[in-house]
Amino acid sequence: MSQPYLELRRRTQSRDRSLREKVMSLEEACRFVRDGDHVALGGSTASRTPMAMIWALIRAGKKDLTVSRSIVSTEGDLLFASGASRHILTSWFSQGIVWGVSRVMRGFTESKRAVFEEWSHLSIGLRYRAGAMGVPFLPMRSMMGSDVAARLKDLREMDCPFTGEKLLLVPALNPDVALIHVQRCDPYGNAQIDGLLFMDVDIAMAANRVILTTERIVSNDQIRRAPDQTKIPFFAVEAVVEAPYGCAPHECFGAYEPLFPHMDYYAELTRKNPEAGAKEYLDRFYYGPKSWTEYLNLVGLEPLLDATRRGRSIYAD
Repeated sequence: MSQPYLELRRRTQSRDRSLREKVMSLEEACRFVRDGDHVALGGSTASRTPMAMIWALIRAGKKDLTVSRSIVSTEGDLLFASGASRHILTSWFSQGIVWGVSRVMRGFTESKRAVFEEWSHLSIGLRYRAGAMGVPFLPMRSMMGSDVAARLKDLREMDCPFTGEKLLLVPALNPDVALIHVQRCDPYGNAQIDGLLFMDVDIAMAANRVILTTERIVSNDQIRRAPDQTKIPFFAVEAVVEAPYGCAPHECFGAYEPLFPHMDYYAELTRKNPEAGAKEYLDRFYYGPKSWTEYLNLVGLEPLLDATRRGRSIYAD
């Protein structure tokens, strides 16, 4: 690890944990991300991807970010193609199964212009869990003897002091910043998540700073009516941004499903010439619109309404 673990923990523990309103714009929240930071992304694949915040960071010209996520999708392409990141740590890198492995990722990594650091899905989860627990590593059996483990440098083995068995040790991940999208939170950052949590709670507790984007900001009174649904506490959060459809074209459980035609459109753009296609997409949907609302207008009202209808269909009338 690049810094002593106790120093990483000291930085995390020194953040401002006071109860205060943290509502701001996407552009204002960008100031919490510095060039060269390690940025962890919540959600997984096309689920609850913090697209609005990624959109803002790319537009802000952030550079040299190390990005980690359980499973990376389209956002990884755009982070590489924009130059925002040259190092992504994940267990799988694809827009989704039906579209195959990312062509953009292959182009950048095979030409040595970027790094795809592959860990197993479980090992990434345990690394975030260790960071959240405040311990420098956790033991596991996963990956032992695998080619994935053989390619990684930050691994150690130990003999279990109780059984004598060999165990693999994975180092904690303590990101500088976590970007997490939720269905609702209050102005202080008490966040409620519907559906699968993925690794988001551990990411939030392991990170030094947390930026929440949310479908809607609700009152603290409303949050208190269902305290069991509050998964991320205010003291872990630095910024709150209300960003409706903040995962589009990905999905947000109970709010909207993925915008599959839009994702097909992106896949077609990158099929023949991955980098030119990604650049065309960035020019049109990231650098062109002046606001997140303009971005959504480009995506289209009809596709958004269709995704919303499908997303809300899980609820009984």
